[in-house]
Formats: sequence, structure tokens, C-alpha cells
Amino acid sequence: MTHWATFSVVLAVVVIMLGAWTRLVDAGLGCPDWPGCYGFLSVPQSESHIAIANARFPDTPVDVAKGWPEMIHRYAAGTLGLVVFGLAASAVRQRRSGVPFKLPLFIAGFILLQGAFGMWTVTLKLWPQVVALHLLGGFTTLSLLTLLVLRLRKFSAADSGVAKTEAEKPLKPTAAASRLASLRPWLYGGLLLIVLQIALGAWTASNYAAVACTDLPTCQGQWWPEGMDFQHGFDITQHVGPNYLGGQLTADGRVAIHVTHRVGALVVLAYFSVLLTLIWRRSKNRELHRPVVLVTAALLAQITLGLANIVFHIPLPIAVAHNAMGAGLLLSVIYLIWRHHLLPQTHAVKATHTTIMHQEITA
Repeated sequence: MTHWATFSVVLAVVVIMLGAWTRLVDAGLGCPDWPGCYGFLSVPQSESHIAIANARFPDTPVDVAKGWPEMIHRYAAGTLGLVVFGLAASAVRQRRSGVPFKLPLFIAGFILLQGAFGMWTVTLKLWPQVVALHLLGGFTTLSLLTLLVLRLRKFSAADSGVAKTEAEKPLKPTAAASRLASLRPWLYGGLLLIVLQIALGAWTASNYAAVACTDLPTCQGQWWPEGMDFQHGFDITQHVGPNYLGGQLTADGRVAIHVTHRVGALVVLAYFSVLLTLIWRRSKNRELHRPVVLVTAALLAQITLGLANIVFHIPLPIAVAHNAMGAGLLLSVIYLIWRHHLLPQTHAVKATHTTIMHQEITA
């Protein structure tokens, strides 16, 4: 199960990248129906099939070049769903052995919801609210699968009696560990910031606001562009009906979204610069140095890719890599929090000793 769960994490990253590729080549409506493509299991290519497809959907003629990115994304997502259902079934069969089974079942249920969002993305013609939630659902699925891998690794190590790796060994209580434990709420605050920034990125992508600013460090030659329309840019009441391919927002609304995403990146960078420095300094025995390095590398790579997107005007490889590294940053923060939870609870130990001493004195 650990191997299959690890494979599902890799596949989930691939699905996220394929989703970004599909969106960036404007192939989100390459197939106007779901789950097939013009009523076929694959993109119609023969003259007869294309004629049938055009008769079925006269308003959206077949574009083979845009149909294949959409279908490849669906094939990969369907494969991920099958792997997740297999994990859930295996977990249920082995539940008496202590294997985590509630989390795999929850992920399986969430995959069904994610599939529904995939359908609504097409049927509601790329409605930004659904597109953004579908992207967030992909990152949520990836996070849950990563958590499942970590739990399975912990269970398999305990069940087999094999010595744990250095990264999985519980740490001895120390004063430094106690100081590290006090940073836990700030780590969860950082995770929340990452999630909010990913949500901003999803809203930016779904409203085609990535190209609203094409210069650095200013936007359209101004540090704070005049006329930005935040109310319009973050209007979540956009009605269902029109085709949102290419976006429906005004230029001022898109600039507002883009600038907000930039500000969010600066906030995340500043927050984690301070937090990671504190963790590094307080980790006297280097308990958390490895996950700190991972988060730092992912953060710097993500910032670099974001800047490269603007400088080079959203080239496809860099834009897809930006989405993938967003997933990498999220997973590295989750891993850092997981490792932080392995820190000993020295305050709990002290409290127990105090209670015992108090009972002896009273006696």
C-alpha cells in the first residue's frame, strides 16, 4: 500500500501538470461533453467521426489539437481515481491489522467530488468559480495522498519492527525541542498562507489574469496601478451561461487579481523567511534541518518561476513548472509540519512529573 500510495502522489502531480497544460493551451473546452469527447471514448479523428461529432455539437466544431490535451488529462485523472479506489479497498480489507483506512476512504469520496468538478468545468463552460475549486481540489487530493504515504510509512515501520530511518525516529525531549514546539501554530499559519496563495493563483488562472502585468517590479509601469477594480476582479457572483474561455473580466479587474497575487507572494516569502530562520536556529540537533532546506528550496524555485513567467510572457514549460512547484511547496510544508509533530512533548513530561511530585508531597 505504501508503494501504491507513493505512486498515487506522483500521478497526482502529473494530473495537476496536465491540468495546467490543458488550461494554458486553451483546451479546457477541447471536448464539449463529459466524460467522453463528442460522444466518443477518444478524440474523433477520422472524417466520418468528425462529421458525426460536428453534427452532435454544431456550435463547437472539432479541434483535434485541443481535444487531445483535454482527453489525456481525463485519462490520467481516471487512472488516479482507480488507484485511489484500489487503496481504499485494500485498506478496508486490512483494517483489522491497524492499517489506516478512514483516510483512504475519505480520499476515495473526495475523488468522486473532484470528478464532479471536472464535469462541471466543462458543462458550465469554464465558470471561474468551478475552475478555481477544481484546481484547489487537485491540490487537496495531492495533500491527502501525501499524508496517507506518511501514515503508511509510519505504520509499516512499526508493524515490521524494522529500525526507523533517521527522519522517522522520535526525538529525545530537550529544551530546544520545547522551543521548537512553540512554533507549531506559526507553521499552521504558514500552511494557511500557502493555501491562500494557491487559491489566488487558481483565481488568477481561471480569470486569465496572469498576463495583466507584463513588467517587473512594477505593473504597467506603476507600483500601484491606478484604476484597479478589486470589486470586479474578486466578484464570485459571476453568472453561469457565457463561455468563459479567455475570461470575461475587464482589464482593471484582471490587474487587481494579478497585483494581489504578487503581494501574496511577497507576504509568503517574508513570513517563511522569518519562520524558517527561527526553526533553523532553534533546531540545535538539526532535527528539522532537512525539511527546512526542502521548504526553502521549493519557495525560492517557486518565486523564480513566477518571476520568469512575467519576464518571458508565460511560456508554456515555465507556466506548467510553476503549477508543479506550487504543489512541491505545499508538500514540503506538510512534510515540515509532519516532522515537527515528531518532536517530543517536553511540557507534557514536565506536567506529569509535577503531578507525581505533588501527590508524593501530599501523601
